[in-house]
Amino acid sequence: MAQASIGDSEFDRDTAISPRESGEPGVYDAELSAGWTIIHAVNGGYLLALLGRALRDALPHPDPFTVSAHYLTPSVPGKAVVRTQTVRSGRTLSTGQASLFQYADDGTEVERIRVLASYGDLDALPDDVRTTAKPPVMPPYEHCLGNDAGSAVIPGSSGITERLDIRLDPATAGWAVGAPSGKGEMRGWFGLADGRDADPLSLLLTVDALPPTSFELGLKGWTPTVELTTHIRCRPAPGPLRVSITTRNLAGGFLEEDAEVWDSADRLVAQSRQLARAPRG
Repeated sequence: MAQASIGDSEFDRDTAISPRESGEPGVYDAELSAGWTIIHAVNGGYLLALLGRALRDALPHPDPFTVSAHYLTPSVPGKAVVRTQTVRSGRTLSTGQASLFQYADDGTEVERIRVLASYGDLDALPDDVRTTAKPPVMPPYEHCLGNDAGSAVIPGSSGITERLDIRLDPATAGWAVGAPSGKGEMRGWFGLADGRDADPLSLLLTVDALPPTSFELGLKGWTPTVELTTHIRCRPAPGPLRVSITTRNLAGGFLEEDAEVWDSADRLVAQSRQLARAPRG
């Protein structure tokens, strides 16, 4: 398969937004693709990327710096409308909010997700980096486990797995053979299946694309996101990404997931924290 370029991949086509023909400012029509579903619901990272694209169009700055999303009701494939609003526009940062709606059977709009985000210019950031963070330690890509290992990376969801190239660290894939580690960790290599390189918008998908850490805690089933905050730290270098996700506390039927995304140049390019409902089974 030829490598898709940014702007010409399935991800870009499926996160496309169109200004409403009525000319209503800041309002966009979209079509949520069935290709990005997990079980029956549309993946939260894919939704975040689509809303991120709408905000990039609506705001004067090009790149998401921080994006906080509350998931109100499950999204389903089909038509959607995104309504954006500029909250503040400054010299180096602009802030906006966006909501995605779908239509109920009676034609009324149902809000699915609401986002507050600040945008800037990643290329204008200083080069100074002072960090104690280190890339995750895991086997090379060819020694990690993908769909070709015999079981789907994300059970029950052939749609999204066909669009992702995920290779899991075997140390965090015990759940796939009925032997979860109990550690609440998930690590793996990540890319889009058509070879498109990562950019700031696709990083919004990456932080929510690996199987949930609850699988390694011995729980199977849907783990719906309640809230997800993502920080984009720099523009990723070409090549595969490494993703590390940890959960330290599952209590009261909810768990947190802290994610780090590292690029091929060993730079921390994205971080996130989300609160999710633990599977009921």
